[in-house]
Amino acid sequence: MSFINETHDNSLTSWVASANQSGTDFPIQNLPFAIFRRANSSEEFRGGVAIGDQVLDLAIVAEAGIFSGEAHSAVTAANAAALNEFMGMGQSYWSALRLALSRALREGSDHQNTLEGALVPQSDVEYSMPCHIGDYTDFYTSIYHATAVGSLFRPDNPLLPNYKWVPIGYHGRSSSIDVSGQAFPRPKGQTKAPDADTPSFGPCKRLDYELELGIYLGKGNELGEHIAIENAENHVFGFCLFNDWSARDLQAWEYQPLGPFLAKNFASTVSPWIVTTEALAPYRTQWTRDENDPQPLEYLESAQNRESGSFDIQMDVAIETQKMRADNHAPSKVSESSFKHSYWTVAQMVTHHTVNGCNFLPGDMLGSGTQSGPDHEEAGSLLELSRGGKESITLTNGEERKFLEDGDTVIMRGWCEAEGFNRIGFGSVEGTILPAK
Repeated sequence: MSFINETHDNSLTSWVASANQSGTDFPIQNLPFAIFRRANSSEEFRGGVAIGDQVLDLAIVAEAGIFSGEAHSAVTAANAAALNEFMGMGQSYWSALRLALSRALREGSDHQNTLEGALVPQSDVEYSMPCHIGDYTDFYTSIYHATAVGSLFRPDNPLLPNYKWVPIGYHGRSSSIDVSGQAFPRPKGQTKAPDADTPSFGPCKRLDYELELGIYLGKGNELGEHIAIENAENHVFGFCLFNDWSARDLQAWEYQPLGPFLAKNFASTVSPWIVTTEALAPYRTQWTRDENDPQPLEYLESAQNRESGSFDIQMDVAIETQKMRADNHAPSKVSESSFKHSYWTVAQMVTHHTVNGCNFLPGDMLGSGTQSGPDHEEAGSLLELSRGGKESITLTNGEERKFLEDGDTVIMRGWCEAEGFNRIGFGSVEGTILPAK
C-alpha cells in the first residue's frame, strides 16, 4: 500500500515553471506516465512523464545515466513503446523512479541542465495507448448507479440480491479500447421496441457514455494464486479516466442472460496519463459500509481497507456538440461525481477477481463501473440523467439531449484535492461519435 512520503510535500516546487502554476493537473507531486511522440512525426513512441505543461522524455533521461539502482532499471524499462515491462517490475521500482524523478525535477536540482533538453511541450505531442491491455474487466461498483439503472427496469427491486455481497463485473473487449481522441462510428445491432413482435437491425438510437476510472494492474500473479486483500494494492500500478461507451438500446435487448456484449465492445476510451497509486496517497479516505447492509465476507475485509481503502477522485463530464464547435461555444458540463462513493474498493475488486485463481498480467485493466453519486445531478451517464430517456437535458447553448448524437464529443476530467496537499489531476479523456457506417 502507498503511504505519504517526501514526493507528496506540498512545499516542493519545480524548475519547470509551469508545474508551479495554480490549478495545473501536473505539479511535481503528480508525475504520471504516458506513451508519446511529437505530433505528426515518424519518431518512435516512448515513455514520458507529465510535469506542468511539458512531457519529460524518458528516452533522454535513460540515456543521460543520471539514476542508479532500481530507478535506473525502471527508467530503462519505461523507455519503451508500452509501459508493460516497467509496470511488471513491482512497487519498489515504481517508487524508486518516482522519487528519482521528483528529486531531479525539483527547484535547485543538479540535473536541471541535463534535463532541460528532455522537455517537450504537451501541445506538440500525440499519445499512444500507455500499455498493451491484455485483459479488461468492467466492474459495477457504484450502488447509486446500480440502483438508478435497476429502478428503470425493476422499480420494486432495483438491486439484485448479490449486489451487496459480491463485486459484480464482466469481462470486456480490450481490442477496442483506444486513447483519448478516439473517434468511432455509431454502432449497429439488434434492438427490440417494447411494442414490437420481432427485433429490428440498424444504428443504435440510445448511445451513451459512462464516467469511469480505469485501474491498471502492475505486477501479476501466477495462475491458481489468490491475491490477499492486504497485498492487493501492491499489484495496482495506477489509474486513468475511462469512458465506457454504451449502446443502451442494444444492451436492453441482449444483456439477459449473459450480460453486455455488442452494446459495450465497439469502443472504450482512456486518458493518456496514468496517475500512480503512490501519487494518490494523500487523497485516500476511509471506506465504510452501512451497518444495515451485509458486511463483506472475510476475504474481502481488512482493517487497512476500512481505514484508507477509498480514493476521493473528483470527476466531471461535458458534452461538446457540432453546433458548439461551429459557434466557438464552450462544452457544456452535465454532471460531476467522485470515486469515494464506490460501494467496493480497488483492493476488494483485485482480491475478488483472483480469489478463484485468475491470473493478472502487467497492463491488465479494471473498469470501476459508472461512478454516480447520491444525488441525481451526480449521475455518471445520460441513461440516469434523462431518467431512461424520459427527460431531456438542456445544454448551456440551449440544445437538448436524451442520448448522444452524431458529432458529439464527450469530455471527462478528473482531479484530487485535500487540505495540506497540492491539487493533482488526470488531464482529460475525449471521444467523438461519427455517423454509422
